Order: sequence, then structure tokens, then C-alpha cells
Amino acid sequence: MSGNYKLLIGYDGTGYSGWEHKDGRDTIQGKLQAVLTRLSGGEVSVIGAGRTDAGVHAKGMVANVHLDVELSPEQIRDYINRYLPETITVYEVREAAERFHARYHATGKTYCYTLWDGKAKPVFERKYVWKLEQRPDVVAMKAAAEYLLGTHDFAGFCKNPQKKKSTVRTIDRIAIEREQEKLKVIVHGDGFLHHMVRIIVGTLVEIGLGHMEPAQVKQILETGDRSLAGPTAPAQGLCLMEIDYQ
Repeated sequence: MSGNYKLLIGYDGTGYSGWEHKDGRDTIQGKLQAVLTRLSGGEVSVIGAGRTDAGVHAKGMVANVHLDVELSPEQIRDYINRYLPETITVYEVREAAERFHARYHATGKTYCYTLWDGKAKPVFERKYVWKLEQRPDVVAMKAAAEYLLGTHDFAGFCKNPQKKKSTVRTIDRIAIEREQEKLKVIVHGDGFLHHMVRIIVGTLVEIGLGHMEPAQVKQILETGDRSLAGPTAPAQGLCLMEIDYQ
């Protein structure tokens, strides 16, 4: 039966060259397409809601794929999981509208970045956190985060802004929450630029450590100058949590 299917996917991005298929490299999209091509007997294209970078994880990636198979959504899910590596799973497969597009129809995304500032080494968490050598000032970080809320030109928080593409985005929530040795930065917006969340986190950490002032965030937004922002936080602390659809 021919149809368009929506997939809810989770993966440990450690060791992968990101989501997007690249010849000769292990990628999440590449692994999924290889399994689904085997299932369908013909080449298929898996369309993801975004393109997570190398080393970034996901608990709520969404994709869609057109298949012509005589299997139920549950059977498709079970087949995919049978042949995927242990680092990737498909939680759910559902029939979708023929014109549903995982990327174009997404209206928002939630990311969570996890920092570790405990004295002990994060032995069992090391692949999923950025370990800090000292505890940052959360009050200063929260004050800086306030400047980021709303609709702004985030060119200063982008790795390589492309002149032909808009760098205006809307962030409507930034939460900074402590869980013992972990500090989580949760960001929700209508979309994100290349490395945007990681540069935001790197900047907030610099502010929390006293190397920058909260008000400098306003200057970065106004000038679009990437050199004024903090470093790009390591990939392993970032996880895509959820994609919004209307």
C-alpha cells in the first residue's frame, strides 16, 4: 500500500556525522534510508524535520517517508528497528497526509542542552553533557537569556550566516533548570540557525562564569557580530527534544 508515513525517531549522535546523508560517512538519515530501501525494494528518501550536527542527539526527531509496502505502520516500525543499529530507534510510525512534509510543516522546536558542574567526573553521562570546571552564576545566565526572547536577527549566534537567507528567528522560551550536578538550558523557538543553540549556550556560560556581562547579549543581537558571542558549546550536550506541528 502506497502512502506517506510520519516517523518519530530517537538517536545517540555519538560517532555519527550528523543527521544529513553524506557518502562514505555514518549518518542518521543514511542508516534509516538504507533500512527503508531494503524494506521497499527501491530507493527511498527520508525527510527530516531538521539537520542535527555531528555528535548531537535527539529524543524527538520527526521524519516522513513515502513507501509502497503491504505492511501496517506497526510492522514498518518493527522492521526498521530490527535492522537499525542500537544507537537509533523509531518510536512510532503513523500514516500521514500525502502532502505532509516533516521540515516544511514544522512550526517549532525544543532543544535541551545539559551542562555538568559537579566535582565528580560524569562517568556515565560523559557522552551527553558539557563538563564545566566551575559552577556558573545561574542568576546572571537567566538575566542574559531575557534579551534573547522575542523575534530578533540572530546572525551573531550563527556559525556561517548566508546573505541570501533570513537569520531572523523567534525564541519564546528559555528555561535554565538545575538538577543536582546538571544544569539544563531548554530553548523553544520557531526555528534555529546553524549552531545557534550551541552558541547561545556558550555565551550564557561565559556570562555565568563572569567573563561577559548579561547586557552584551543585546549588543550581539544588534550588531550581528559572531566574534562578540561566546564559544560554540560542544555537540554532545545538545539534544533535540520535540518538534511542533499544527
